[in-house]
Amino acid sequence: MDKQWFVIQALSGHEFKVRENMMRRLEIEEMGDLIEEVLIPTEKVSEVKMGKKRELTRKFYPGYILGKLALYNEDHSINERTWHFIQQTPGIIGFIGGDKPAPLRKSEVDSILNQVEDKKEKATPKINFTEGETIKINDGPFENFTGEVGEIDPVRGKLKVTVSIFGRTAPVELEYWQVEKIS
Repeated sequence: MDKQWFVIQALSGHEFKVRENMMRRLEIEEMGDLIEEVLIPTEKVSEVKMGKKRELTRKFYPGYILGKLALYNEDHSINERTWHFIQQTPGIIGFIGGDKPAPLRKSEVDSILNQVEDKKEKATPKINFTEGETIKINDGPFENFTGEVGEIDPVRGKLKVTVSIFGRTAPVELEYWQVEKIS
């Protein structure tokens, strides 16, 4: 039987618990021949809250899990064993596509897997700034100064901020974590 990628809907916020349940049940019920991989596409995101930098894991598709599994038999009928395994896993709502789910196309799977691989390297800054916004600098030589965001460079995780020093404006390049929004 060919294994294909399918999208499975799970209770939002419970994706990791659902995956863990699936992996545990996979061993117990000896389903390894029918279910090859269960994936939750994520990326590391860094953000600053209350002056502290922290890294979070953000899901690309909250509420969804990808599964590489043998859902259809050679005669294109649904494999009941796989179907019931997925449907009976706590926290799973069902397949995207209802009673006759369609597998993801190879190009869609490749795109998702490439996206996951690209984001594995380092944490991406969580962008929550807009040009023209007033911010407070909370680290570095300009600590406690306020400035206006001029440019945002999401690739490098930097901002160009215009700061008033001795009555003159000066551009300063800062990392996202060095500034915070003024409430």
